Amino acid sequence: MFRDMFREAGFDARRGQQFSGGTDSPDVVVPTLPDFHWEIKFCQVVKIKDWMAQAVRDAGAKPFPVVGHKRNNEEPLATLRFKDLLTLIAHSDFVAEQAHNTTQTNA
Repeated sequence: MFRDMFREAGFDARRGQQFSGGTDSPDVVVPTLPDFHWEIKFCQVVKIKDWMAQAVRDAGAKPFPVVGHKRNNEEPLATLRFKDLLTLIAHSDFVAEQAHNTTQTNA
């Protein structure tokens, strides 16, 4: 499912080796996003602290561990550390677009 969502968004993605754990086996492999470690969970009981600890541990040197999680009949979610979210926003085109839109609105 998460692999398919990456593909629908235009990313090459494949399932990893969920059974082995560690930096060489994320649950989803997205070659164009090498700085991310994707830990995927399909559970009814959310244990986000445990899952995030696993993602951080398994990410190794990758700077962005992310937990994708989904419960039955609910929208899939992604959890990442807030400092990582801020880094991603600061380095995205979104910031430049928002500044441009604000300048145009105030003109």
